[in-house]
Amino acid sequence: MANQIILEKVEVSGMEYRDYLEMTSEELKNTDPEVLTPEEKESYETKKLNMHRMTRIDKSYTPGEDIVNEVSKIEERQIWMVITENWCGDSAQNLPYLAKIASLNEKIEFKIILRDSNLEIMDMYLTNGARSIPKLVVFDEEGNELFQWGARPRAAQQLVTDLKAQGFDKKYFIEKLHLWYAKDRGVEIESEILNLIKKSNLVKNSI
Repeated sequence: MANQIILEKVEVSGMEYRDYLEMTSEELKNTDPEVLTPEEKESYETKKLNMHRMTRIDKSYTPGEDIVNEVSKIEERQIWMVITENWCGDSAQNLPYLAKIASLNEKIEFKIILRDSNLEIMDMYLTNGARSIPKLVVFDEEGNELFQWGARPRAAQQLVTDLKAQGFDKKYFIEKLHLWYAKDRGVEIESEILNLIKKSNLVKNSI
């Protein structure tokens, strides 16, 4: 029942990926950076950088043969809900991959909801007690949860965990994190999503 309520809300307020990009683009275009406070200016610059990151990945990423084949095996409608915000650097580095993978099969309905205006949903999918984003939750058409992913590839999260343990500040580990993303080029997230889809397909086919 709870999942059905979530999906009803996603159906009403969820955005397609192109709408999310358009929302971000319009927000940037309609913002005058000259009148912003220092904190607002920092957020504005982050959103600009995130838009650049998403555009770059959209242009450069081609899903691998293995994930193309596995996604093609999905025969029933699925809803891929991603909880995120356009100020989130991890989202900009991961969302384009998720959107392109989902686009490989017309049975997949890819929907984005904003975290800060949907905290009641976000709080159902915390990561180690935190409202970490992006968070992908996949449902079948009956509202059964198939799998979750987020908020970072495991190797990226391990990097951050290690750097924090070594006493480095947030600015330093964020810089190292985005260097990791640039070097990885979506390899890890594709591998992780591929494995989750495989497990989901195996369970579905065994029923």
